[in-house]
Amino acid sequence: MNTLNHITFFKIKNLLRNYGWLLLAYFFFFSLLGILQVLFPELDMLQYEQGDLNSLMKEEPWKFAILAVIIAPILEEGMFRTLIRPSPNDFIYFLCCWVLMVMLIFIPVEVHWAIKYIFLIMFIAITFLFLREAIPLQFQFKACGILSRNYVGVWVLTAIIFGLVHISNYVDSFQVDLVLFLMIVPRIIAGFYFGKIKVENKTMIWPIAMHAMNNATVLILLLPRIL
Repeated sequence: MNTLNHITFFKIKNLLRNYGWLLLAYFFFFSLLGILQVLFPELDMLQYEQGDLNSLMKEEPWKFAILAVIIAPILEEGMFRTLIRPSPNDFIYFLCCWVLMVMLIFIPVEVHWAIKYIFLIMFIAITFLFLREAIPLQFQFKACGILSRNYVGVWVLTAIIFGLVHISNYVDSFQVDLVLFLMIVPRIIAGFYFGKIKVENKTMIWPIAMHAMNNATVLILLLPRIL
């Protein structure tokens, strides 16, 4: 038990250390962004807004908090960090989350959000159990081996894709210009550190926890706008 407690303590300490580095990276990025805006006044960072998220935050703050701190970390980390040095369970979790994203298309909009997400979490669990048995274990280990050997490329690529996916927070169709790219850079930075903690701490609970901490910090900073 002492060894187990020591390992857990080390991983928690590593989580907090990496989160500190993430906050420091944010600080340097936004400082640099401020300098760029002084040097180039035409760089209008206010031309894009997260309209849907801002409306949700003001109209249904509890829903916004649950989605940001619980649902988003579970789903988004399953979609992106599971492929970084994956175990077979990580690989199946990855498949479940992407199947789930397809399922979301077919769920009627009028379904209450709480019922919808409870159903989706149950769906992930059932799909996980099914796929774990349906996909040959040999294939699972082979896929994990290939991904693990190329983990640095997977780590960087998934961090970039994670950032690009968040362009949808600002515009309805996929497009990239300098301002939009600068607005998603913090997500790319976050994706890099979420991947880093997965590599170092080895299990998915840690990037999920770090993602939840990150979103909770943003939520706390936005409290004056909510209240």
